[in-house]
Amino acid sequence: MAASASDDDQLDFGHYFEALVAQKWLIAAITVLVLALGVAFAVLQRPTYESNLLIQVEDSEGGAAKSFLAEASSVFNVKTPSTAEMEIIRSRTVISQAIDATNLDVVAAPRYVPLVGGWMARRATGLSDPGFMGFSGYVSGTEQIAVDKFTVPTKLEATEFIVVAKGAGQYALQHPALPQPATGTVGKPLKAETQFGPIELTIASLAGKPGAEFNLSKRSKLATIEGLQGALTLTERGKQSGIINVQMQAPNPYQLARVLNAVGAQYVRQNIERKAAEAQKTLAFLDVQLPLFKRQLEQSEEVYNRYRNQKGTVAFTEEANLILNTAVDRQTKLLEAQQRRRELESRFTANHPSVQTLDAQIAALQRDIGDVQARIKGLPALQQEAVRMERDVKVNTELYQSLLNNAMQLRLVKEGKVGNVRVLDEANVAEIPVKPQRSTIVAISLLLGLFLGVVAALIRNALIEQRIKDPYEVESQTALPVFSTIPVSPAQAAISQRRLTGATGVRLLAIEHPDDLAIESLRSLRTAMQFAMLEAQNNRVMITGATPGVGKSFVTSNFAALMAAAGKRTLLIDADLRRGHLHQYLGLQRHGGLSELIAGSLTAQQTVHRQVVPNLDFLATGQLPPNPAELLTSESFTSTLERLSEQYDMVVIDTPPVLVASDTAAIATHAGTVLLVARANLSSMGELRESTRRLALGGKAATGVLLNAMDAKRRAYGGYKYGRYRYTNYNYESILPDEQ
Repeated sequence: MAASASDDDQLDFGHYFEALVAQKWLIAAITVLVLALGVAFAVLQRPTYESNLLIQVEDSEGGAAKSFLAEASSVFNVKTPSTAEMEIIRSRTVISQAIDATNLDVVAAPRYVPLVGGWMARRATGLSDPGFMGFSGYVSGTEQIAVDKFTVPTKLEATEFIVVAKGAGQYALQHPALPQPATGTVGKPLKAETQFGPIELTIASLAGKPGAEFNLSKRSKLATIEGLQGALTLTERGKQSGIINVQMQAPNPYQLARVLNAVGAQYVRQNIERKAAEAQKTLAFLDVQLPLFKRQLEQSEEVYNRYRNQKGTVAFTEEANLILNTAVDRQTKLLEAQQRRRELESRFTANHPSVQTLDAQIAALQRDIGDVQARIKGLPALQQEAVRMERDVKVNTELYQSLLNNAMQLRLVKEGKVGNVRVLDEANVAEIPVKPQRSTIVAISLLLGLFLGVVAALIRNALIEQRIKDPYEVESQTALPVFSTIPVSPAQAAISQRRLTGATGVRLLAIEHPDDLAIESLRSLRTAMQFAMLEAQNNRVMITGATPGVGKSFVTSNFAALMAAAGKRTLLIDADLRRGHLHQYLGLQRHGGLSELIAGSLTAQQTVHRQVVPNLDFLATGQLPPNPAELLTSESFTSTLERLSEQYDMVVIDTPPVLVASDTAAIATHAGTVLLVARANLSSMGELRESTRRLALGGKAATGVLLNAMDAKRRAYGGYKYGRYRYTNYNYESILPDEQ
């Protein structure tokens, strides 16, 4: 069983290999076509360049990190995560400003020759002469245009304007919305009116010969923003590094660098403006608190000085100094926490986690301060008052000084001097394109062409799988013997062409090329028929096919000629009263034939062409009647066949295809032998089975099959399943004296 399975696998492989070999020219043609398209695409595709810039997002804590405002500034000045910064870079605010700075929404380019114009321009060294195949304006040289300003009404956005160079710095602006072309000068503003509104255009530079045309359009702002957003690729270099890589690809390397640098500049600018706005909010709060703290400081100093003037200098013990320092620290932290909570109250509710955390800190500090107050009460009365007063002075002094320092820092931020992002590396003008990768495209095209060729070959083979390819299939599926396999004859194509010229003379392959392989195969049929007709009821042989184009007329005429050459008195009848043309192969006329003989208007002596070739007579179709089926089913046709059969050793009848006309089944009842012609790789097994079925319904079974037009150049027929055989010429030659 294992060996059998292995054999089946080998047979399947051989079957597919045979199919691919048979379709080798199809595979080669598809491969060459796809490869040529790939090469053309790789050569003609416009190069794409890539550039990038690096942006660093820094920590923004200042030198006052120890103060309460440095801690409070985390509310608005904390380092934003890189993912959020990437979205800010891609935001419409930043992108819109970058577009305005670079005029990216203005599209201006030379009107290149279709398909190859861009490729020619990239290799040109000078301006080209405008025009292409009778069409004016097309260019293929170093033409350039730069536009400083272009505004159009909303209705005209994304529509194409044409700028035509006039020479001497002049140009004409054309558009269907303009009543007439507007003439402008390079470097000067041009204004024109349309039914939709005014147009303003300023061309900075224009290089092109007179008549050169340039395409100009204004894209909508939103479409340009979305296009640029989609083109940007943002990634973070490393994990939580704060270094953002902004990357982009575009055909124009100079514009690419300008756009990326504009995006970076606008992002840094908005960051500074955002920090300044946030600093302004906090600065407004400090401007209110500073006078209050200053007045509080002055009051505490005044009270302390008055007390010292009254009591003199008080010497603190070590314990009193410790209590004083602790009291100052706790009181300062309490005031800081309270100030921070008041600021958060403007932004969050009391249930916010940040507010609740501060409330917990305030409560803890108040408890500590209560403990310190209890310790102060344990000091002598004079030191108690001195400690409280000096504590107030120190706390107020430290808080006021801290407020002054942070107010100065916030004013720097407000003035736009401080930001927490910066451009590390600006975008450079790329020199080497990243696309197209021509060698890769060519390699992929080659592989794709081979793949598509193999797929097409297998599909084509699957479509013709039901077509007859070898005699074994016919015999196994129809139970009909194959009397002969007839190879394709190259000489027959020329004979078929000459039969249409109208020249006289016999044009049969058996006469002109008696040693042809096809004729040799028909000779084997002649031998086989001598045995097949032994049990036939009469000497009439009908040769037909399932459909037109299988070569039944070729087989019939040459078979009849071979029977005559064998000494048999043979009559060849063209009974295809619909489109028979055997007379052309014999150099005769159609009229005066079978139709007239059946109708009784002419006799056999008047219709049968005698001795067309030795021992071969011929009966043409006659005038093609309007009712061939009625004629061929008439008693006259039956009696005519019987009379003629008595005069010949064999009567060979050519009929219409079985599946095309009902005449064939009627004629078959009068034939002793019925042969079906099938054409290799054209006729299907279904057609052959249906033909035999129709003949059987008419009362006549097919005797056998003739497989025509086998390819003699193929090594095997039927794949590897049935083995291999081939046709070989075998010519008679004189035997050399030394050969036995």
